[in-house]
Order: sequence, then C-alpha cells, then structure tokens
Amino acid sequence: MKNKVRIIAGEWRSRIITFSENADLRPTPDRVRETVFNWLGQDMSRKRCLDLFAGSGAMGFEAASRGALQVVMVESSPSIIAMLRASLRKLGGGRVELVEMDASNFIDSDQRRFDVIFVDPPYRLGLLPGLLSRLHSRLTLDALVYLENDKPLEPGAEWQVWRQGRAGKVFYQLLKSRENGKSDLSGNV
Repeated sequence: MKNKVRIIAGEWRSRIITFSENADLRPTPDRVRETVFNWLGQDMSRKRCLDLFAGSGAMGFEAASRGALQVVMVESSPSIIAMLRASLRKLGGGRVELVEMDASNFIDSDQRRFDVIFVDPPYRLGLLPGLLSRLHSRLTLDALVYLENDKPLEPGAEWQVWRQGRAGKVFYQLLKSRENGKSDLSGNV
C-alpha cells in the first residue's frame, strides 16, 4: 500500500489515509503504532495530544480514532497540510486541529499543555536533540513523549525512557519528563 496507511483501531478502524509522494513522509509502521498505542492504552479519551511534524497524520489520526479529547497536528508544508485537510474531511474528525506552522515556532508560541506528544521529524534534519529540551513546558504532569528516529537516541538526564523498541530501521521510545512529575516508571520492551 504505497502512499497509504490504515488506521488500526477505534472509531476510524480500517479507514485508509492517503498521502502524496514526499521523501520526508515516513508514516509510522502499523506494527510500531500498534505497540505504541498498547503502551499508551487503547482508550485515549480525556487525552490531549500533539503531533509535531504530522506528515501523513498516522499517529495523530490514530489517537483521534481512539477517542483523544483533542489532537493538534502541526505541519509546515502547505502541500502536506492540504493532504491532511483532505484526510480530515474524509474522516470527519472534529477533535483534530490542523496547524500550518514550523514545529519549533509552535513550541515557542503555543501555551497549551499536552498529555502525549508525538515527535517524528524528518531524520535528515537531526532536530530531536535540540527540540527535546524545549518540550517540558508543553507537558501535563504525567505526560509522555513519543520519539521516532533512524538510530537510538540518548535523550539526556532530564528524561526517563519508559518504553522503547525497534522495528527494522525505526527506533522508537516513550519518554517521561523528570522535570514534570513522578519518575517512578521503568521498563523496556
């Protein structure tokens, strides 16, 4: 299914999201999304989610499908935003807000806090290390941050790796901020 991704569970289960050809669009694989949402819990109700670098929208639409209270999807590319709008119209997702803005500018300007933040920038840009330290002020007390990268990332002392895994060339982690609440969670998958 080139340029298509299937929503795994929830209200939009088995619905297909389509996206245009773009070298920086790498939808999170089904297997990884399934694992991550097993870690987060199947029911996302009462959760506010931020999908930075939304791209295909796979993570944000999956969270909305599973009942997230709100999903903010941030994407800087006008053509990708147009594609996300078309997918949103097709799905009828009223809990999804699309924001056309650079992810870094969004973090600096938007004051909302989120329970889950998905961070999956284009690998070639190397943005994760610099962006991570700026996320603390956007997190609720027990928030989790999902990272996806093409190599393992050591997030630094201010983060606790709650869960992590690898699927092919994709390395993924769920982090908890040591600065924003309890850090009593542990474990790896």
